[in-house]
Amino acid sequence: MIAIGSDHAGFELKQAVMEHLKKRGEEFEDFGCYSNESVHYPVYGKKVANAVASGEYEKGILICGTGIGISITANKVKGIRAALCSDCFSAEATRLHNDANILALGARAIGVGLAEKIVDTFLDTEFSGDERHLERIRMIED
Repeated sequence: MIAIGSDHAGFELKQAVMEHLKKRGEEFEDFGCYSNESVHYPVYGKKVANAVASGEYEKGILICGTGIGISITANKVKGIRAALCSDCFSAEATRLHNDANILALGARAIGVGLAEKIVDTFLDTEFSGDERHLERIRMIED
């Protein structure tokens, strides 16, 4: 199950990503926001990050204007490894090497088509499990 959330700047891209998730047959829950009306991105970044950190959701997707603020917020939650990705290579690498559990996207930086490809790459790539990467993840978490 995927937790998804955005601020007002990411609302429209979130709607498109949710339609894409439906087409993929993915189960997800929308943690807000629910319109283009101005809101504070930390509220939604924390909601999704806490849902993923609790173990109730396997992965999360967060979207704001740049993806920066919402990913910084999510990374404040213990156990979260949120990665801001603007290309498929980064989405693949962060899953393979960092076992990232939240994908952050910048709605003002990428379009719908690229966002869908990044989401696919993130969701379809498994963590490598290599010991060197596990050691680095433990170092991040300490």
